[in-house]
Amino acid sequence: MSFATSDAVGFVLHSAINGLSMRQQVIADNIANVDTPGFRARAVDFESALTRAIEHGQTTDADVAASVAPTQTPVGANDNNVDLRKESIAAIQTQYQYQIMGRAISDRDSRLSVMAGGQA
Repeated sequence: MSFATSDAVGFVLHSAINGLSMRQQVIADNIANVDTPGFRARAVDFESALTRAIEHGQTTDADVAASVAPTQTPVGANDNNVDLRKESIAAIQTQYQYQIMGRAISDRDSRLSVMAGGQA
């Protein structure tokens, strides 16, 4: 996807798609380790950092660092805390959010192209 990050909208879209991509990777890792003794599930939060950046006017050329932290899901019998139902729902939700962001980026690129005199 080729969109500009030199403005506030591009910055938000770029940061969101990167955060969602990281979340997808972490969820996949959690699910892959559902039966691994002692494994601790992790969760990704990029929304807090993105909100702070926007509130402080840092919406260009800034890097929103997503945080990855262990979840608070209770530990099971094998000392593993992956909740497959919770992870599956999170995976579906993240997939939909990623698709929405992808569509927003595509639509924005088309509009920018038309505004620049190109064809959509």
